Amino acid sequence: MSRPPLTIDPEAFRPDAAPAGTIEVNERLIEAAQKAPNIWSLGPQAVRDLRKQGVTPFVVEPKSQRAETLTIAGPGGPLALRVIAPETPSAVYLHVHSGGWTLGSADQDDPRLERLATECGIACLSVHYRLAPEHPYPAGPDDCEAAALWVAREAAARFGAKTLLIGGESAGAHLAVVTLLRLRDRHGLSPFARANLSAGSYDLGLTPSARRFGTQHLVLNTRDIRMFAAHYLQNGEALDDPDVSPLYADLSGMPPALFTVGTRDALVDDTLFMAARWTAAGGAAELSLWPGSAHVFTSLPEPNAAPAFERIMAFLKG
Repeated sequence: MSRPPLTIDPEAFRPDAAPAGTIEVNERLIEAAQKAPNIWSLGPQAVRDLRKQGVTPFVVEPKSQRAETLTIAGPGGPLALRVIAPETPSAVYLHVHSGGWTLGSADQDDPRLERLATECGIACLSVHYRLAPEHPYPAGPDDCEAAALWVAREAAARFGAKTLLIGGESAGAHLAVVTLLRLRDRHGLSPFARANLSAGSYDLGLTPSARRFGTQHLVLNTRDIRMFAAHYLQNGEALDDPDVSPLYADLSGMPPALFTVGTRDALVDDTLFMAARWTAAGGAAELSLWPGSAHVFTSLPEPNAAPAFERIMAFLKG
């Protein structure tokens, strides 16, 4: 059966296509980054602490009062899943947070996961995977693989829902794809019905947009991407290994996916390339492209964020 063609609208890349509010937020973020300490001179743990205190450009949002912690067995010891769930879920969503495999936490996306629980009836489980550089590759993907296997085995009995979903943002989107590939190749499993992939990093050797973005610090720049990858990969891993850079993988048998990205994201090519390869491998791929928006803009107070996330909710709800 033929699938709808994947289309890229060049109009989205025109400088005058971005909403005025998006441009204003971008300018404020760039100005704030210029005044903030250089994160690479502080060290990852110091940056994590400053983020929690709200003294970096990173947007700190309210935490869900309904969240609970579920602990399962993980490859490095007990593995925590942050759970935000309605009483009778229609689906279970395994979420993987962003942060360059180095920063971030499972509670940073609480507002959006709470909306999925409240408005879509989806039980959201966000993985507290181990972070680099303290726990370099393959610790993070090993934890996500363990979490996905648990969801595939236990979600129906625990939550009463058979439909399984997976996704994440930035490094979380990367880890979500790696997890899908591991379940297929290592376990012969394809349990997830849909994949929500926002602003993923799929080629750790850097795609053209990542290489060419330069020094302007709009959430993420070229040096940041290289430094995050250096923290994550510490043992000479090949950058074209599909478990490292899933853009190089055999993508056959992947579930329908929604790829969301802004045109001012340093990783925009990662999404364009991965969506194209996903489609070429026979998978269903939707491209959600937002003019002028920065990296992982759905968490930013800018005009493209609300409609982009509403499209994500509709996709996950199915």
